[in-house]
Amino acid sequence: MTERGIDISEELPKPWTDEVVRATDIVVTMGCGDACPLFPGTRYENWIVDDPAGLDLADVRPIRDEIGCRVRRLLDALNVPATR
Repeated sequence: MTERGIDISEELPKPWTDEVVRATDIVVTMGCGDACPLFPGTRYENWIVDDPAGLDLADVRPIRDEIGCRVRRLLDALNVPATR
């Protein structure tokens, strides 16, 4: 992410509470399967992407780039301007 100018060095995974999921319009999952709570009225998209765990940087880049493309397409579909 540093290559894209995004500093995530201080970030940690944050579990989504039921309240957070209920307050969203769209939830994008990446392999959480049945572990994700489902709420009526919330749109869910499950993006199948390779797991980057244990991969070297050269193998993680295409995964990062694919997620970036999907995010930009979703933002476009929602008419939300991307800032990067």
